[in-house]
Amino acid sequence: MKNQQKKPGRVKAAVLGWLGVPVGLTDEAFWAHFGANVAGQEVNERTVMQLSAVWACARLIAETISTLPISLYERTSTGRQSASHHPIYTLIHSRPNADSTAAVFWEAVILSMLLRGNGFAEMKWIGDRLIALVFLSPRRLSISRDSKGKRIYRYTEGDGTQRVIPEKNIFRIPGFTADGNWGLSTIEFGAQVFGSALAASNAANTTWERGLSPTVAFTMQQVLKPEQRQEFRKNLQDVSGAINAGKSPLLEGGMDAKTIGINPKDAQLLESRAFSVEEICRWFRVPPFMVGHSEKSTSWGTGIEQQLIGFLTFTLRPWLTRIEQAINKDLLSPVDQLRYYAEFNVEGLLRTDSAGRAAYLGTMTEKGLMTLDEGRAKENLPPKGGNADKLMVNSAMMPIDQLGQSQGNNNAS
Repeated sequence: MKNQQKKPGRVKAAVLGWLGVPVGLTDEAFWAHFGANVAGQEVNERTVMQLSAVWACARLIAETISTLPISLYERTSTGRQSASHHPIYTLIHSRPNADSTAAVFWEAVILSMLLRGNGFAEMKWIGDRLIALVFLSPRRLSISRDSKGKRIYRYTEGDGTQRVIPEKNIFRIPGFTADGNWGLSTIEFGAQVFGSALAASNAANTTWERGLSPTVAFTMQQVLKPEQRQEFRKNLQDVSGAINAGKSPLLEGGMDAKTIGINPKDAQLLESRAFSVEEICRWFRVPPFMVGHSEKSTSWGTGIEQQLIGFLTFTLRPWLTRIEQAINKDLLSPVDQLRYYAEFNVEGLLRTDSAGRAAYLGTMTEKGLMTLDEGRAKENLPPKGGNADKLMVNSAMMPIDQLGQSQGNNNAS
């Protein structure tokens, strides 16, 4: 008989994944394997993403930002213009590397920022020219410091090989930070909330597995023989579980059944799971109604436009600003920073209210604040040129004391 290989325990499994990797006292990813939460659940990137609320919040933010157009602009004497000729433009707007589109790349970076607190990418160069940005999974990235305090980035490839990436080639975007340098991990700081949500989910699954029934104890007036106990347990198993709902065991010989434990209603299982959704939404600053939790009304406005403005202002704007400023700081040279800058276009989020948008564009063009061509550009329509490229005002407006004078002068002539 072959000896079965014993599965390593949680601590041993965690250590095996870090063999050969230098570990410091500040390596949060390593020490997090040994942490615990009050609910006794294992909390990591994989387990928290199994919670529907975490999945929905992270997906909502990551997909929304990654699909927003981001462009590079050049400052001019009259305002700005698109800098599509700059090599950085294609990397951030269309294709950061040979294998990824911009949407896929930014989605991975933002998800890393949401869960781990920092987003990483490797900058590829040919001479002084930046030619690619490649996403780095934080699960495979080990960060330590040498004797001079300089960071050492060691990345583990899919085949297990490791390589050191020079710090100058690391593009890092920190999330919410307490020290002005390193982003705080949502998984680490929200471990108690996520652990409680996982425990509630597991309890619900166990309840369904038992057929929505609490534990039942059977009492008898006499002591059963071992073979009688085994036969009774077998018969009881045949009528237990959700798949056998409706079947009842036969009680005989003075046997009695008593319920022990707490039923789901008394344990407020449904209420606990609903509260977990709200708690998780707080960690991601997402209104619960945007992830399908509509038990309570929202205070972010009544119309869809007002709700989107609230989502853009309070949830997305901090992330958009972090990404824009990181691009300007790390991907542009000091000379280019004086001339160019990156910016997301958020107009697409507000296009759902067509009537309100038409009124806005009409007011902007009639008041001379925007040309007709600029308004057409916001709707992805081609320019017309001529008078459409000139600022115009509605000449019908005049002081109230001059009403009728123009018409009277025309009649007199």
